[in-house]
Amino acid sequence: MNSLRGIDLNLLVVLEALFAERHISRAALRLQLSQPAVSHSLARLRQLLDDPLLVRGQGGLVLTPRAHELTAPLAEALAQVRILLGPGGFQPSMARRTFRLAMSDYGALVVLPRLLRAVRKAAPNIDLVVTQASRETMTAQVADGELDMALGAFTYQPEGVRTAVLFDDDFACAVDAATVRDTGRLDHVAYLARSHVLVSAASERGELIDATVARLGGRRKIACTVPHWSVAPALIAGTNMVLTAARRTLAALEDPRLTIFEAPFSIPGFSYSMIWPERAEADPGHTWLRERVLQAAATPASEAEAAISLRG
Repeated sequence: MNSLRGIDLNLLVVLEALFAERHISRAALRLQLSQPAVSHSLARLRQLLDDPLLVRGQGGLVLTPRAHELTAPLAEALAQVRILLGPGGFQPSMARRTFRLAMSDYGALVVLPRLLRAVRKAAPNIDLVVTQASRETMTAQVADGELDMALGAFTYQPEGVRTAVLFDDDFACAVDAATVRDTGRLDHVAYLARSHVLVSAASERGELIDATVARLGGRRKIACTVPHWSVAPALIAGTNMVLTAARRTLAALEDPRLTIFEAPFSIPGFSYSMIWPERAEADPGHTWLRERVLQAAATPASEAEAAISLRG
């Protein structure tokens, strides 16, 4: 077993940067060190841990299996050390840290812009690394410590994971404005007579919409299926197709070609939440970030409703 007396804590900070960047030059830039200094630290870490840690792969450096095992414990250990050695309160303007988040393009559209502006303004040296995965994968990665946080419509909370509801959302419709000049909307008969765009990444929500339509004795004709919410609105412009999507997604659109209106029937809504590892609960930096997420997501539902009524 290695003696703690022979370990330089700064090596762990270098290892954290290397795991995040997977590139020696970028890690050096992040740490404000020279590239030779980071290379020397990596050599010491390899000797200390008896593992190459990062090896050449397609597209650059990749983590070894041992490095993957160390990612979560390293993040947790450094978070606790920062609590122990840091000032009494978290100082965002002085903090240097990377947070790993996951969310779909829905979250990237309705939450991330406000969040990033708030973080950059108060803490310019805090970086956000945002990825996307299924809800099941995001939940597992949070539980395992691979992610600091994930945003989504989560249906269960495993042991060791904390959750907070950010807001509730429901559904509205968007069409090309030129196709509803007289009414500004569609009734359920006209709705079912048109073709529709389906977002496959939100297949469960699509199934919810179709189940509601089926109870009315109808069926949607899906003319185009796409993997992302963000591309769907552009597809309906210049066509007679209908997009039925989360209200906040549509409220964020700024396309004068489109008219947004209430769905012609009631569709059950959903809750959008933030999840994080329970072990990060007392981390002042993580607490600060959670507060920023709550603020970024705090657009009142009335604002989204107003955006739709004004543009419809």
